Amino acid sequence: MKYTIIFSCLFSLIATTSTAQYKEYKLGPNGDTINAISKDGLKTGKWVERTPELRGNPGFEEEGLYVKGQKDGLWRKYSLQGDLLAVENFIKGGKDGVQQYFTYLGDLEREESWKGYNPDSPFDTIPIYGTGSGEIVDYKIVKAEPYSVKDGEWKYYEPGTGRLLRTEQWQRNNLVNPVAKPSSEAYVKPKKVEKTAEMEEWERKNRNKKHAIRDGRTGM
Repeated sequence: MKYTIIFSCLFSLIATTSTAQYKEYKLGPNGDTINAISKDGLKTGKWVERTPELRGNPGFEEEGLYVKGQKDGLWRKYSLQGDLLAVENFIKGGKDGVQQYFTYLGDLEREESWKGYNPDSPFDTIPIYGTGSGEIVDYKIVKAEPYSVKDGEWKYYEPGTGRLLRTEQWQRNNLVNPVAKPSSEAYVKPKKVEKTAEMEEWERKNRNKKHAIRDGRTGM
């Protein structure tokens, strides 16, 4: 009994010490600390955010990590009924890497590719595009600023079947190579029309006549 009391007091002391760094916080269903605000007023740690339905737009919930007030790492978005709607990746508050979006039935609808700001790279190389052609004519080195741009391959799928409908290639918000996926249906060669004896006779008689016109009659 004595050891139980000591352990409980020690656990309470550790919990109090760990949460003392926050201005405010909540406790999750498992007793973990969520939705914490640091002493300097920034969101930090694990967060669960709920956006209610508004003006016909369905509500949703998001969960992930905040680092110094910015989304960072893996985030998941759910419908208010618990359906997974999106899996997103962030760095310094901007989307980075592959993002996946799903229908309410759980079908993958599209995959997006984004490039986020890299704090370890103070400079960035951006392409210079020619007017009208969309081709890269030069590159320019600029100071890197926080950003999030479309960059890489985007894929669109047919809900229900998972069939890839089309892909797009992006470079820093420039659509450089839209690609439409060919139909999966095999090409069927048109059936050759069988000629009657009358049709062959008409073609033989009028082979060298430039303005000969058939009138639909089968007679000569």
